[in-house]
Amino acid sequence: MTAALLANLYHLQVSGYQRYIGRANNNRIKIVPIAPNRGLIYDRNGVLLAKNVPIYSLEIIPEKIKDIEPTLIKLKNLLGLSDNDIIEFKQSMKQTRHFKSITFAGQLTEKQVAMFTVHQHQYPGVFVDAFLERYYPYRENLTHILGYVAKINDRDINRLKQQHKYKQYKATRTIGKLGIERSYEDILHGQSGFAKVEVNSQGRVIRTLETVPPIPGKDIKLNIDINLQLYANKLLTEKKIDPATGKLILKHKRGALVVLDPRDDSILAMVSSPSYDPNWFVHGISSARYKALLSDPDKPLFNRVTLGAYSPGSTAKPMIAAAALTEGVITPNTTRNDSGWWRIPNTKSRKWRDDVRRGFGEVDIYKAIEKSVNTYFYPIAFDMGIDRLSVWMNKFGYGLPSGIDIKEDSRANMPTREWKRAHYHQSWYQGDTIPIGIGQGYWTATPLQIAKATSVIANKGLVHRPHIVRSIIENDVETDIVFNDFSKMDSVKQETWNIVQEGMRRVLVTGTGRRAFSHISYDAAGKSGTSQVFGLAHGENYNAEELTERLRDHALFTAFAPLKSPRVLVTAVLENGGWGRHAAPMVRKIMDYVLIKPTLDPQSTLGHKTS
Repeated sequence: MTAALLANLYHLQVSGYQRYIGRANNNRIKIVPIAPNRGLIYDRNGVLLAKNVPIYSLEIIPEKIKDIEPTLIKLKNLLGLSDNDIIEFKQSMKQTRHFKSITFAGQLTEKQVAMFTVHQHQYPGVFVDAFLERYYPYRENLTHILGYVAKINDRDINRLKQQHKYKQYKATRTIGKLGIERSYEDILHGQSGFAKVEVNSQGRVIRTLETVPPIPGKDIKLNIDINLQLYANKLLTEKKIDPATGKLILKHKRGALVVLDPRDDSILAMVSSPSYDPNWFVHGISSARYKALLSDPDKPLFNRVTLGAYSPGSTAKPMIAAAALTEGVITPNTTRNDSGWWRIPNTKSRKWRDDVRRGFGEVDIYKAIEKSVNTYFYPIAFDMGIDRLSVWMNKFGYGLPSGIDIKEDSRANMPTREWKRAHYHQSWYQGDTIPIGIGQGYWTATPLQIAKATSVIANKGLVHRPHIVRSIIENDVETDIVFNDFSKMDSVKQETWNIVQEGMRRVLVTGTGRRAFSHISYDAAGKSGTSQVFGLAHGENYNAEELTERLRDHALFTAFAPLKSPRVLVTAVLENGGWGRHAAPMVRKIMDYVLIKPTLDPQSTLGHKTS
């Protein structure tokens, strides 16, 4: 027995000395990670769009509190908080790992901080934390571009671990969830530092032994012009007087608008309406507010520019014309006699009608684009067939991701035989092909895809990748980001592009866009489109004024200018806006703003008459 005790004493005093002294040091020395400052985001002219502001929050580690319920109530009364703060805290407890601090009250005032500091000794496991929080000064005006950061959750942690990046985020509270904040997270975040500190038995820091400072994230400059963005947003959310009630209401409740520089498809403005304030998500959105956003029938969370799927309608006719001319399906001299309808040859199938019941008479390719003559394009679709049509429209970017530098990017749908078989377990019929010729049927496109395809026309075959980010800034050195992944449609002749552009020019002079573009001081080209919401019965006429709002067709318009050397391209979609030409005045106003801005008052343009 004595020998065993002596052996154990020897083990404790001699052989175990280094191990136990190491444990003691671990209890005394802590490595505290330090979060880097997140990079800032600027517009093309250096205007700050996303910044970091100092914030004080009340943090609680539940495992260090014996009785959490009375503690929460006391803190609520001490700091003048609400019952909802307690409810939100309890919900966060269910989603947070053990011994991790949970925010009980964000954005404390100086008075609240002082009040808690006086009573802090009464609340072990509760402390005030100071940190930098993301703030978006332009609120809902940039949400679908910038996105937002929000609290790091378990899904984020698992992904970071899989990517071997979690070590860099141990002190970081938030991470990019959408938009630029998400897609450029690696650039904006920076690298964590650490402090080696000595603590006492209560865990309080006695002194700092060593500090390795974090490396801040890099700043980003966008192609966005904030003044143009605000102007475009104001146009899309413009109000009018309701004749029935006399109250101010939104003129266009739902819609999308994108402005490109067609020289490289850099995005100058991008508006999806309605929107929401991204600051709600930064320090944790309330359940009630989030439910309200989710249940809103106007879908403010949805980025209509990059994810909205609409039939491109007649905005696709110039692209179909270019394909048909190149394939030899038509020639520059091909004319058709339009009597208001067309039928598949040698059949007694349905009559495919034009918008003008009596037709347009003798129509060539120029007039077909100018007047948007459906009966000219029905036989083109019939003769080309879905196989060639889908391949050609892929070349213009339809049915493919646009390539924009945010994750929210839909390919929408350019239908094929295989697609229909996979989705409907049915064969492709001739009747499925005919409406494709006028941008309807199973064909859907995002507003950004329509803009990209229009840019191909403007550039006579050059296909660019739309992009938001302009440059990266590190240590005051700005480095441009070059998007070199472009291609050229070499198979299309210059004559073909000239024909299509001339048809689109006539749209704005004597065609469907003539009223909105009257008396312009620059040459431009464009195309209206109507995206059908529901099908009409055989022989039934469409009347937007007689339909309830949600059943009206979507109004589309896309245009570029100046014609010979395009510098601006605008695509607008007004959900349930009726005829495509209803979107034209908005496109005209933005073009005026960009091209003759030095002599134009943006405020006066909101009331500018274009008819």
